[in-house]
Amino acid sequence: MKSLFLASRAVCRAIFTKIAQQSVFCNWKTFWFAQNVSMLLIKSSPEGNSNRGERMRKYCHGVGRPWFEGWYLKCQTWEGKALALIPAVHMDGAGRWSASFQVITEGDSWWLEYPDTEFRVSERLFQVHLGPNLFRQEGTWLDVEREGLSLHGALRFGPFAPLQSDIMGPFRLLANMECAHGVLSMGHTLEGKLILNGETMDFSGGMGYIETDRGRSFPSAYLWTQCAWRESQPGGLMLAIAAIPLGIVRFTGCICAVCYGGREYRLATYRGARAVEWSKTGAVIRQGKYRLTVKLLEGKSLPLRAPVEGNMGRTIHERLCAKVRYRFWAGEILLFDHTDCSAGFEYAEERSSHGESAAT
Repeated sequence: MKSLFLASRAVCRAIFTKIAQQSVFCNWKTFWFAQNVSMLLIKSSPEGNSNRGERMRKYCHGVGRPWFEGWYLKCQTWEGKALALIPAVHMDGAGRWSASFQVITEGDSWWLEYPDTEFRVSERLFQVHLGPNLFRQEGTWLDVEREGLSLHGALRFGPFAPLQSDIMGPFRLLANMECAHGVLSMGHTLEGKLILNGETMDFSGGMGYIETDRGRSFPSAYLWTQCAWRESQPGGLMLAIAAIPLGIVRFTGCICAVCYGGREYRLATYRGARAVEWSKTGAVIRQGKYRLTVKLLEGKSLPLRAPVEGNMGRTIHERLCAKVRYRFWAGEILLFDHTDCSAGFEYAEERSSHGESAAT
């Protein structure tokens, strides 16, 4: 009986996967339908999700209602100027689809809406197609001409630097988390130029970073920061702390990856890390002998939209090029003391009934 079930499941999954993969890019609604059918089949299987590896192997998930999924691409010039590109797709509780593209620089931010029919995505490859814009592992091609925003050009990406394992750890197996995080590349080289409102930005020799978020809503309160540097001892890190609802339980969770000295250090709730303190001015994380301190020194915050139950109705604020000091210890040994002037930093307090988060 079990063999028959497994065979039936395999046939059904093959059929729906074939439907979703008729082209490199599939229509988002078709992909979502195929994914949900596959998820139901997996959950009813005697093995459940036991065959899933620890590395993040999917670049698009698309399950649930309401739902959102977005990709954050930070592109930084050799001199430290930066641009962030955020394509996303969302579905509210009534099943209405929409797609969006946000662009943020050191001095401005833009929100663009697209019909969901212009959003196509691949599950096993990093390939997101939004209108005439393409985001993939080899690079990004942009063709935006809207009121207030003209953005054209192409960037080529060097090899990605993925983490050794999924940043979510065992929490990746929980299908109903409010928000799940992923890191596609902690750092990769950039080549090419973009023309933003008539100004040429040359990213040749620059650095890129890519992450993703998915779920129903952004956390009600959270802190996020990211940076990468190329000094005598190159390094990079990302840290996220958030208020996490899990059933009837609510706790403060954190995930952090520090890449330094040829090693990857993982600080996370599932490994015993705790946020000793966190606020709009920074954070302190401890895990065993390791301690990370983050202190925001300065930086202009700009508005971005964030999801609440699949609707992009919340306003948060990000500092794309903040000045932040990071210090990391192993016991009494200070591994690094780095002040970065191109760090990303976000802090959001409890959202109000209007979806607003306090600006920091």
